[in-house]
Amino acid sequence: MRRIYSALLFLSLVLFACVPGGPSPEASPPTLEPTPSAATGLPSSDVIPVSTTEVLPPAKLIATLSTPHIEQGPDGPVTESSSYPGGCGFQWAQQDLPELSSLFQQSVQELQPEAQAYAFAFGENCVLADGTVDRFIPMETDFNITLQVADLADQDVLGGWIVEVMQVIENTPPDLIVGPRPGRVSIIFKSGSGSAGAIFYIDQYRGLPAGISNAEIFQQLQTPQ
Repeated sequence: MRRIYSALLFLSLVLFACVPGGPSPEASPPTLEPTPSAATGLPSSDVIPVSTTEVLPPAKLIATLSTPHIEQGPDGPVTESSSYPGGCGFQWAQQDLPELSSLFQQSVQELQPEAQAYAFAFGENCVLADGTVDRFIPMETDFNITLQVADLADQDVLGGWIVEVMQVIENTPPDLIVGPRPGRVSIIFKSGSGSAGAIFYIDQYRGLPAGISNAEIFQQLQTPQ
């Protein structure tokens, strides 16, 4: 009996040793598992943000046009004009008017001997492609005046001077005025080292309400400080 038991035990050991082991499984590729949230135990909803760079449309080429001929100075309304032939590049310019300046200076100095005054034509030069000036096209006749006053704060006196100067300008012989439109008047009042001014177009003066005082005339036309 003992011999049979020993034989069975030996046979069992042999059979156990001869049984082939299962094939080792190949390593599976790693998978991305959601990471549990420490607070809830649920998978985190965090995601990697996509790029937020704004996609812009391709730039467009903007064409520019040459400056047209205009009928007003840089400080006034601008309108296009086709009254002059092509081939010009127009450039702001001014031209002396010696005869008118001499007459205007003489007339103003009859009001105040130490006054200074002159007139000039303002307009445009027609500049050709090679840079030469073909002609000057006058647009208006402008007047510059410098007067001495005792008190810059006395607006009644300053307005009175505007009225007197404008009477001289309105009496200018029409054949000495050039340009199709009313010109600009610049009056500088000086007192010691101080000064005040009134710069306006002739039609602005003509458009003032009738019957206003000299002080109101100055207030309407004075140059902002």
